Amino acid sequence: MDRKQLIKAIILVGSRDFGRCPLTSQFPTALWPIMGKPVLEHLLTSLADQGIKQATICSNGNESLLTQLIHSDNRLELKYLDEPLPAGTAGCIRDAAGDEMDALYLVLPASIICPPKIDVLIKAHRDGQSDLTVMFNPGHNNSKLQSEPTEIYVCESSILKHIPEAGYFDIKEGLIPEMLRAGKTVHAATLPNHAGNFRDRQGYLYAIANYLESSPKLNSDLRICNDADSQAVWIAANAKVDPEARIYGPTVVMNGAHISSGAVILGPTILGNNVTIGKDSVLVNSVLWDGARVGSNCQIQRCVLDFNTALKMNTVVEEKSIPFKPGGILKRLADPALKIAQSNAGGFQNELQSLFRKINEKLPDWVQSRKTRYVPWLAGGLVLIAFLWCYKAGFADLWNLWHRSDEYSSGLLVPFLAVYILWSRRETIAQCRIRPSLWGLFAFIAAQVVRVFGLFFMYSSAERLSIVLTIAALVLLLFGLQLLRKVSTVLLFLCLMLPWPNRVQAAVTLPLQHWATSSAVFCLEMVGYEVLSEGNVIHIGDVRVAVAEACNGLRMIAAFFVISGLVVLLVKRAWWEKLVVLLSSLPIALFCNTIRLTITAVFFTILEGEHWEKLFHDFGGYAMMPLALAAMVAELWLLKKLTTLPDKEESIIITRQMGERSQRQ
Repeated sequence: MDRKQLIKAIILVGSRDFGRCPLTSQFPTALWPIMGKPVLEHLLTSLADQGIKQATICSNGNESLLTQLIHSDNRLELKYLDEPLPAGTAGCIRDAAGDEMDALYLVLPASIICPPKIDVLIKAHRDGQSDLTVMFNPGHNNSKLQSEPTEIYVCESSILKHIPEAGYFDIKEGLIPEMLRAGKTVHAATLPNHAGNFRDRQGYLYAIANYLESSPKLNSDLRICNDADSQAVWIAANAKVDPEARIYGPTVVMNGAHISSGAVILGPTILGNNVTIGKDSVLVNSVLWDGARVGSNCQIQRCVLDFNTALKMNTVVEEKSIPFKPGGILKRLADPALKIAQSNAGGFQNELQSLFRKINEKLPDWVQSRKTRYVPWLAGGLVLIAFLWCYKAGFADLWNLWHRSDEYSSGLLVPFLAVYILWSRRETIAQCRIRPSLWGLFAFIAAQVVRVFGLFFMYSSAERLSIVLTIAALVLLLFGLQLLRKVSTVLLFLCLMLPWPNRVQAAVTLPLQHWATSSAVFCLEMVGYEVLSEGNVIHIGDVRVAVAEACNGLRMIAAFFVISGLVVLLVKRAWWEKLVVLLSSLPIALFCNTIRLTITAVFFTILEGEHWEKLFHDFGGYAMMPLALAAMVAELWLLKKLTTLPDKEESIIITRQMGERSQRQ
């Protein structure tokens, strides 16, 4: 007799495993993904395919989360039973049975990847001729010895009278002993194949391995290919795999995944949707959930990476579960790529994303396969052109200022140096996930308010500052907060191309000019010259040297700030060491300017003729640049010596003198 019409499936979700596994602590194992959808949804589809009509999901406080993440099958009459207090496995059967007393109850764990055939379970239960059948996984290497239990039970409705009407009651500790005391029989049966039930990361990876090695039926968009070991490798049509990458199955590469050159993937491994693997990274028997990113030169072995997790370059991780961050479930609920967005998450940003999706659907196929990586950069290029056109008057003003002002001529190099810094960080920047942010629009409006304020009140400094603010706002709008954080120091470096406000420049010019005169007089007296100063004029014998406003050191300070900023952004040192180097640019600039004025004054007593004096005056300024660089290099060397431990430690030899008795022997 076909009893499938009388079978009622009871699925036990259980509570979270707090403390022992980071992922299970914040995300129930029933919702861990298998091929892009939660394990529980995979189980419900399997039950519906085999003709089961009724199913009850018993959870402990996770009903709202399950209803949002699980897409129920219309072929199933699905009910949720959320227990406020733990009821136990047998207590869940009691509560799920309700008034139906003539049914066969099939109890299944929610965390099961390879559900067994219903016919196999019914046959094993019928052959045992008992009220309760306990299912076991096959032993190791298919031995006859039983392995661990699958937590799958087949129960007759007669067991309900052995379960108390209320309270906590478990099957193994409560129901089975009670049935044996009542003279009932309990049968144990072994499944032909491992059911793929799991509780933690290790069980999850083992179940994934069994699932992939059983040649499962996967989505039609996954094309299969075989490697040298004849292990299957499934790759989605729009996944990008570099020809220099190596993949050994069984491995699944899903939609939007990107594997860089030199990467090595050893199965059994699953790379979820939009996963990125950096250059020369190695993955062994791991599962990366949707949106995970692995940097260059990483080594990942037997790990599970949470949704949207990012690993920095040169990371080595073994035997770990790596969560996204505390509260990662809320992040998943807001991620449209996982199809679990809240129904009330409307607004301008959702409409903007919907518009982008409609535009992307009309793009050609070769663009569709690369749109997640290249379309934002293309949009960024178009916005850059529009930005340059809108600020062409401001850039023309800066260009003229750089050419006519000696103090700020170094600003001409800043944009080119900023591009070089970005190019040197290209691998790190490429690992950033592109997530356009609506906050960038508000930041852009704020930058334009600053620009309008500068134009209306004729504050040129505010108008020039709006250039950098607009660039930062556009980066946030097009690429997201993560990339903005990566390039924030470069954006600060761009501020060095802007001249100082007129009030600030006027406030520091006179003190700097007095300092230059006083320090030059002091140095000349130290080397033995008789010097007399009148204001900003130095008298050395019959020679009269005037410290003009252009010699106040502001040019040195501006140039050395650019040099120190470049050094700080390129070297790999601790943050406080970089701060020391940056702050030291001011005293180094004043010191170099004093040396220049002193040497110039000395040579003015020797050289005659305006041509030679002008030539030496100009050459002295350029000669200070190597001196400043040498000072910074010496400073970095000294910091390294002060903060770095010695590479090798000398061995310590401990000796003991022999006593007189030992010497006689």
